[in-house]
Amino acid sequence: MEGDSITLNTNVKVQIEDQILWTFVPQSMQIAEIIKRDQLYFVFVNNDGRFRDKLHMDNQTGSLTIRNIRSEHSGLYQLQISNSKILVKRFNVTLYAPLPIPVIIRDYSHCSSSSPGCSSVPKCLLLCSVLNVGHVTLSWYKGNSLLSSISVSDLSISLFLPLEIECLDDSYSCVVAYSFTNQTKHLSITELCLTCSELLRHALGILVITSIFLLLAFIVVVIIGPLKRKCSQ
Repeated sequence: MEGDSITLNTNVKVQIEDQILWTFVPQSMQIAEIIKRDQLYFVFVNNDGRFRDKLHMDNQTGSLTIRNIRSEHSGLYQLQISNSKILVKRFNVTLYAPLPIPVIIRDYSHCSSSSPGCSSVPKCLLLCSVLNVGHVTLSWYKGNSLLSSISVSDLSISLFLPLEIECLDDSYSCVVAYSFTNQTKHLSITELCLTCSELLRHALGILVITSIFLLLAFIVVVIIGPLKRKCSQ
């Protein structure tokens, strides 16, 4: 992640007559070197340009640490250990930007209860989004259960993931994730949608109103109607 320190480990111990050379391959730039002669260590690190005040090399192992890493430090690094023979290792450093916290809003462009084909109790369409991300997965969860997800491998893109629910409880969350870390936004803003208890009261209210209407219709058709006909006769 940007701002972190990373260490490229050699997994060796520097021996007498060893020469350890680090190269930043994209620019063919020698950035660090250590030579051991008897008990003396001769250490060099590049202190120019992008690597100014960034590098530290362990004189016992030759491992290279890059401090406060930035996107310009991404790329291929080569380690060469020379003595009676030559050993070459390569390290590919990929830098990830810090993950933003997902943003959740309600999508009011979704159909309402008055629209054709919609139920009398409107459903709630939520939209989770993250901006300018790459190599991430955006997902909706209910508790620990995955509801839906979308992935992207582009370097910088905005992602949007909808979720339609009937009522809101505190078990929904939206997660944006790299393979090794994530950021989570829990859905606890009740003004976005009806809570499940509010939905129940809403449904009961509709049921009561419908029952009253049917009762009045029954009275008019079954009781008042025949009485009027008798009176007219």
